[in-house]
Amino acid sequence: MEESHKAEQAAKPQKQSGDLFWKVATVTLIVILAVVAFRGNSGGGATGGTAFPTGAAVGGDDPSPTVVVKNIINIMNAVVENAAEEEKVKGDKDAPVTIVEWSDFECPFCARFYEQTLPSIEEEYIKTGKVKFVYAHFPLGFHANAQKAAEAAECAGEQGKYWEMHDLLFAQGVQGGAAGFKQYAKNLGLNTAKFDACLDSGAMAAEVQKDMADGAAVGIQGTPGFLINGKLVSGAQPFAVFKQVIDAELN
Repeated sequence: MEESHKAEQAAKPQKQSGDLFWKVATVTLIVILAVVAFRGNSGGGATGGTAFPTGAAVGGDDPSPTVVVKNIINIMNAVVENAAEEEKVKGDKDAPVTIVEWSDFECPFCARFYEQTLPSIEEEYIKTGKVKFVYAHFPLGFHANAQKAAEAAECAGEQGKYWEMHDLLFAQGVQGGAAGFKQYAKNLGLNTAKFDACLDSGAMAAEVQKDMADGAAVGIQGTPGFLINGKLVSGAQPFAVFKQVIDAELN
């Protein structure tokens, strides 16, 4: 009995030491998981979704957009001016609020913005003369058809059908590649010989890359990314987020 008691007593320090080890290990594991979860929720990544500018609140209706510096405003204005010359601005050219979207026709988050948010912006702000909207290209390298899709929109724009091709590319998808884009051009009633030559030659590749360079210069890191009168908003945010930023600019 005594030996058993002694053995039990001798085992206690070892048991206590073991318990302490597992407590420390458990706490460490919890901290690691919390850090990973935080990074996953706040990173955003190349295809948008949850990316916010530095200092923004994650979630809710407040994107806390970042006010960018003057040279970025200048770049934004140059993009808008170039789009206006090519008749690629949607809305009143004198609208008090300007939205530039940098986007990728193969990006699912961009398609979500096109389907779920842009229609409300059009109805409430673009059609009423309060917002002018510009789509700029930001094709991501891991999207096989994104570059040519952007060129297809530009080639259609040469024939006055930029927005029509923009809509088809999002509505019908880009999986068919260049052959599919040529069919879209035919469906739109374009001069197919001219369109096909434009697309096959890569005549618009430099125009697309310029958009991408301008986007990178203003802080676009993924798609979709937006400048709203110089305020950066990232990701396919709901309409409420855009409404808050636009209304603040109008007041």
